[in-house]
Amino acid sequence: MASAAAFFDLDKTIIAKSSTLAFGRPFYQGGLINRRAVLRSAYAQFVFALAGADEDQMARMRDYLTAMCSGWDVQQIRDIVNETLHEIIDPLVYNEAVELIADHKAAGRDVVIISSSGDEVVRPIGEMVGADHVIATRMVVAEGKYTGEIEYYAYGPHKAEGLRALAEERGYDLAASYAYSDSITDAPMLEAVGHPFAVNPDKALRKLAVEKGWSILAFTNAVPLRERLSGLKPPRAGTTAAVAGALAGAAVLAWYSHSRRAARD
Repeated sequence: MASAAAFFDLDKTIIAKSSTLAFGRPFYQGGLINRRAVLRSAYAQFVFALAGADEDQMARMRDYLTAMCSGWDVQQIRDIVNETLHEIIDPLVYNEAVELIADHKAAGRDVVIISSSGDEVVRPIGEMVGADHVIATRMVVAEGKYTGEIEYYAYGPHKAEGLRALAEERGYDLAASYAYSDSITDAPMLEAVGHPFAVNPDKALRKLAVEKGWSILAFTNAVPLRERLSGLKPPRAGTTAAVAGALAGAAVLAWYSHSRRAARD
């Protein structure tokens, strides 16, 4: 077992966009959301790229997700994600992140992805990039369908809790471990390790990193992962699929539309 680990956030740290927003179109093609939601998710990607999502926005996404996904068939979601994963995610992976993951693995450290996106999205992406473990949001499933409830929300302080629990289970020395994220909401995760890094940080995280003397990295080169990795394996057939995928696109835009209406009022 590795004596230390490197913990990575996913969105804007390993990939250039929000993983949850990226699956809007294939979910539309599968009949799960309408065309309007797809167009809104495209705009939400633009908003996310500019400013990320703060705590209030993430809470609205979460609440909207629990309402929308209720009754969705797990097998249908699984099939859609397995068919479209490489097409959608492959071109979004930062070259710098792939190289950093390889460096950590060469140094004998485990690589762990910790993301508020659904486990059904994060786990197959983790397999693509060579992660050893994944900590992600989990949805409740009953009789093959999503109930609309969240079993575990991997966000904010919950990420740090998940990190510490895995470290205890696997015997990681957190003082010798590394963590990478772009968002101020991941400050508890970064503070839990001896070597924290701010990657493409939002304004608040950049300020905190400067105050604490944390290293700041800029990842800009998103290239197709197939050009970086040889022998790339497709996700396992049993990999559960991404409920969070299509949902958050609509969620962000629902929040945005509400904010615009509130501003006009």
